[in-house]
This record gives sequence, C-alpha cells and structure tokens, in this order.
Amino acid sequence: MPRTEDRLEAGGAAEERGREAWLAGTFQPTCARHPERRRAFATPSGIPLEPLYGGAPDGGFPGCFPYTRGVQASMYRGRLWTMRQYAGFASARESNRRFKLLLAGGQTGLSVAFDLPTQIGLDSDDPLAVHEVGKVGVPVNSLADVERLFADIALGEVSTSMTINATASFLMCAYVALARKQGTDPAQLSGTVQNDILKEYAARGNFRFPVGPSMRLVTDLVAFCQTHVPRWNTISISGYHMREAGATAVQELAFTLSNGRAYLKAATLAGLAVDDVAPRLSFFFNAHSHLFEEVAKFRAARRMWARIVRDEFGAKNERSWMMRFHAQTAGSMLTSQQPDNNVVRVTLQALAAILGGAQSLHTNSRDEALGLPSEDSARLALRTQQIIGLESGVADVIDPLGGSPYVEHLTDEIERRALVLMDEVAERGGSAAAIESGFMQREIHRSALAWQRAVERGEQPVVGVNVHVDEEDEDEHEVFRPEAGARDEVLADLERVRAERDGARVEAALRALGECAAGSGNLVEPMLAAVSAYATIGEVCATLEQHFGRYRPSEAAG
Repeated sequence: MPRTEDRLEAGGAAEERGREAWLAGTFQPTCARHPERRRAFATPSGIPLEPLYGGAPDGGFPGCFPYTRGVQASMYRGRLWTMRQYAGFASARESNRRFKLLLAGGQTGLSVAFDLPTQIGLDSDDPLAVHEVGKVGVPVNSLADVERLFADIALGEVSTSMTINATASFLMCAYVALARKQGTDPAQLSGTVQNDILKEYAARGNFRFPVGPSMRLVTDLVAFCQTHVPRWNTISISGYHMREAGATAVQELAFTLSNGRAYLKAATLAGLAVDDVAPRLSFFFNAHSHLFEEVAKFRAARRMWARIVRDEFGAKNERSWMMRFHAQTAGSMLTSQQPDNNVVRVTLQALAAILGGAQSLHTNSRDEALGLPSEDSARLALRTQQIIGLESGVADVIDPLGGSPYVEHLTDEIERRALVLMDEVAERGGSAAAIESGFMQREIHRSALAWQRAVERGEQPVVGVNVHVDEEDEDEHEVFRPEAGARDEVLADLERVRAERDGARVEAALRALGECAAGSGNLVEPMLAAVSAYATIGEVCATLEQHFGRYRPSEAAG
C-alpha cells in the first residue's frame, strides 16, 4: 500500500491533461448530457459570472482528476443536484401517499426509510417486532408491500434510493421483481441501495449475520446488478451514521473511505474487475453545521478516493476515480427545544453540502427531533433546497469557495489527518478487523462523549439548549402521528399474503436459497425467485441464518 506521503502527491498524466485543457480553454465547462441551465449567468446587478474562479492547480479542475473541485465539468451550472426527501412510515399505503406528495412538490428522486424489523429481517408479526412496526420507516414483509409502496409510480421514470443494509438484497430483489411486473427492463432502473453492512457493525447496530456472510451478500448483489441492473449504484458507502453516532468530520471521512477500500478489495477478491465495480459505488455523508469544515471535508473526500482507486487498485476508467455522494443534513444536531431553529440549522448544513459539490441531498424537517415529520415540515425542507438552488446564486459558479486560503488549508488538513487515521485502520488489518476489535467503535464513542461534555459545560453552544434558552419553550409542540391502526393494516396484509400465495412454490424457492447459502453460488438469483413467490423477509432471513448464524458483538467491540 502506498505511503501517506505518496498518496498526497498530486502529479499524474490525468491531472496534467485536465490542467492543460482548462488553461488552453479547450476543456468545455459543460457536458453533452447536461448543457448549461441558462445562456449566461450573472448576479442580480448584472455582473457576468464565469464558470470557475481560481485555477488552484493542486486541486485540479472540475471533471478532472483528482476531482477536488467537482466530479462534473459543469457541476450545477449544468443541472442542480437531485433533491431527495427520505420518507417512509406506518404502512406501505401511507408512505406511498407521502411519496406522491413530495413528487408533486418538485422532488426529483425518492429515498425510502424502512422500519427496524425490516432492517434486520423480521416479519411484522414477529414477537421482537411488535413495538417497532412502522415507527421509523415503512414496514416491508413481502413483494406485496413493495407493490403498494410504489403503486402508480413508474420505476423506470424515477430514481430511488433505499436505506437498507443487512437486508439490502431482499429489498433489491423486490424492486427488480416489481419492475418486471410493471413491464420495465431492470437494466433501465436507476437508483441506489445502501448495502453498507460495515458501518452497521461500527456505529448503527442493525446487523443480522456475521461479517463474512454479510460481505458475501454485499458482493453477490454487486455482481448481480453489474449484469442485470447496470445503472444501479450497488453500495452507498455511508459515513452518515458514524457521524450521527458522534464521529468527527475527520473520523467520518477516514472510516468511510476505509470501508470503501474494504468493499473494493472484497469485490476484486471475488473475481470482479475494479473498473466494473468502482463506477457504481456511491457515498453517503453527513452535513453538519460548521460550514467551512464540511465544505473542506467533501472536497478532501473526492481527492482521497480518486487516488485510492487509481493508485492502490489500479483502476484505469476515469469514472472509477469519481466519488459521487449523497448528503443528508445532521439529524443529531436537531433539537426538540425551539424546533423552529432547526430550519436555520438545516439551511446551513444544506448549503455546506451544496458548496461541497453533493450529487444529491436530503434536508431534514424542523420537527424530526419530536417525531415523524409532518407534511408541512417535509414540504418546507424540500423548499429549502429549492430556494438555495434557484435563488441564492451558489449554484451559478463551480466550487465557489475553491481557492480560499482558509478552505484550501482545511481541505489539506482534513485530508492529512484522515489519511493518518486510515493508515491506523490498515495497520489493524483493515475495516472488518478494526470493527471486530472495537477500534472504530471506541474512537467514535470517545468523540461523542467529548462533544456531549462540551455541550454540558457550555463550551459548545447549542442555541435553545444551553444558550438563549426560552422558558416558554416548555410548552408542548404539535407532533405528527400516523393513522392509528396502521399496524393492524400491515399485519392483515401479511396474513393475506401467506394465505393467498402458492405455499409449495415458496417452500421450493426457500429450499433452493438454503442450498445456495450452504455452497458458494451467487445468492441473489435464488433470493429473487423466493421474493417473486412472495416469501417474506423473515422467511428469507431465517433460511440464511440457518447456514450463516447470527452476529454477536464481541466484548472487545462492545
């Protein structure tokens, strides 16, 4: 593995080609697919705006290795980022209504939240699931629920992101099965499935199987989609949840890219070519409130990943080097006290993601510290993105903070510190070993504790919590509640599926899945057969667990 000092050097033929093209004026700041949104860009005072300011040779140019300034040549002058709103609650029918509301309001992509039982592979009538059905996302028990979730939504015409990990293969199979029922070729589907199990062990805890079998599921899904769903992003490597658990920006970056390195290594060891896998990887980062540190983090992330994929894995395809990422504003920074303040926090965090060059963005709603977002709050969160994109002017110039001595210093320093931490992960045997030994968890817990103590001592101000506190804020705030009886609806739907499906077909499909799990074949094809027969998520996961076992965190990782 190259030394940190070697990875920090810019150099390389790709950088030089891009630099020469930009300086010669032959590198067009638009791309064929996305011509500029306007004939000309100018301020309200009529001052013309060039596409790019401050050449910053060390950071490269937009669309050129190492992509510090953006992965597209035209960035938001060509088109705005994809505006997603994370939604899912109560039941598939309720969530479908919210999806349609958001799409009608101008949202350009769907992002699905699943409830906890779905995330760990339990049917809604499992005794362990009884108090969690539909609480933090939509419950999905079988293909029938996915049919309800996307009722009257043409999958070939929408980009869908699914935040699901331990059971990502099941949900992807259901999405593909529904597309086929709609008459859509899965090759036309676009979107992302998170499928990032490593961060579950490190920070979130929604795991089901041991690390080895879980990584097999990840790579099997990557291989399946490469052949059958080539436009799909097969892993969204997530730092978001580590940041929510208390990681610093440097830790978020270091641990996320270490996990990305682990997935690429697993894929290549499974016989997949790096240039077939890397272009369909995406990333998912948290956008916190320190505007400049967050912008610098995103810029450093692109530069680091480009060098890792090219220099360590030998990728030749320029698309392999490009880090494309989704960002979400920081749920952990929302406060139940003075919830209207959250609108301002979310606006700042969204601005950081946009100034940092995100490809898609979710903005949290003002009332999410209290409960599920109301329709009005979800609409306001979407409008926040639209106002920034259409009224603020920040999307009219590529990487507008690039070249700032402060931002460039932060970008370099975050990269330096993150690389040092990544080297430590590598020395411990890589991400999986660092997780199983508890190293990542301890580092995140240490940072979370330091933050909480700083808040309690008043060293870290949080408006409405430890400064500028209003006594009248003790009044109860209105909280959105899903329709009562949604859980009964979910359970009735599940019972109906079991009664109406072909039981023999389900049993045969689950038996074939178990035989595959006991061997070494790709698990997705037999799982797709089981899902298409309306096997439930609990049945599929129980079949796999018979062969894989269940993950039990070690004392070292606890």
